[in-house]
Amino acid sequence: MRILIVSDAWRPQVNGVVRTLETVSAELIAQGHDVRIISPDQFTTIPCPTYPEIRLAIFARRKLSRMIDAMQPVAIHIATEGPLGQAARAYCLKRKLPFSTAYHTRFPEYLHARTKLPLAISYRGMRRFHGKSQSVMVATESLRDELKSWGFQNLHIWSRGVDLSLFHPREDASFGDFPKPHWLFVGRVAVEKNIGHFLDLDLPGTKFVVGDGPQLNDLKQKYPKAQFLGKKTGESLAIAFASADVFVFPSKTDTFGLVILEALASGTPVAVFPVQGPADIVRDTKAGAINSDLRQAALDALKLDRNDARALAEQYSWHNSARQFLYNLAPFSGGYDGETATRISVAESVAATPASQRNDVVAQGDDQNLRQPQPQPQPAQ
Repeated sequence: MRILIVSDAWRPQVNGVVRTLETVSAELIAQGHDVRIISPDQFTTIPCPTYPEIRLAIFARRKLSRMIDAMQPVAIHIATEGPLGQAARAYCLKRKLPFSTAYHTRFPEYLHARTKLPLAISYRGMRRFHGKSQSVMVATESLRDELKSWGFQNLHIWSRGVDLSLFHPREDASFGDFPKPHWLFVGRVAVEKNIGHFLDLDLPGTKFVVGDGPQLNDLKQKYPKAQFLGKKTGESLAIAFASADVFVFPSKTDTFGLVILEALASGTPVAVFPVQGPADIVRDTKAGAINSDLRQAALDALKLDRNDARALAEQYSWHNSARQFLYNLAPFSGGYDGETATRISVAESVAATPASQRNDVVAQGDDQNLRQPQPQPQPAQ
């Protein structure tokens, strides 16, 4: 099946949305699907006003329309609510094409943290964006319930996975001779991650931060005793996870938290707040500690068996995540060259794809700016 994913989040951004889309796309290609990505680097961009590391596409609608017309996908997934997501949504609505969306990011909470904009205003805009989607994908059941309370509809679960071959316990992994215990945070170093709260905790030993972002220099100045290790990817990131005694996740705005799974897969117990996303992963298992007092959660997690952390992570698979994503799509027949689009099932869409095209993952040319995702090193979220 020819699938188009439109995303305002893509390389060189380092976050959970990019990593999820890259990994799931690669899994779908391995399963025989033709997956294409439209992302900001194919357009003229400007820096995001409050986050200059993020580039926003401008004047994108006409070019994006030409790209989709040339590709003629049978399923369109709009991954983000930014300029490209808005343009793709407008394209689908104008041509009466079914499409799916995903609620990856708590933008209302992010905006509130940065600007104090009331949540009700932001959620109204988010509800409008996703309101025409035939399938709104969310990571957890609790997030689905919360969005229902805000008036969202057509909500479907799309969970996540973890690379168990990369992230695993390593007996010889160590941060060196820093005083123990070793407490770790991995992720984008930005205000919405609440890293300052972690660094303020009265804990023995040494705190480590892996990642990069707009708040890095401020935190380095404010917390000189913490160890800031910068961005890590691949094997070096996996070693960092395995080196920690406890992974502390102070964010209250993540819809899931891939880094939590990576810590668990590395055999490192986790400490999280009782908030949707992180708490949905840890639940009532013995793999981590949940407490509104994050210091107490961290101390409790220090007592846990690392084998239990690994066992929980082994329940998550990127293969299953990709299959879940596939069956949450809204494929259609027709819709181009004046034809009326008709919603069909995934099975019907696959059956209608000529055998010669089912593994056709050859780029359609630089002039169309369409590409297939390739597996990338695993960076910090």
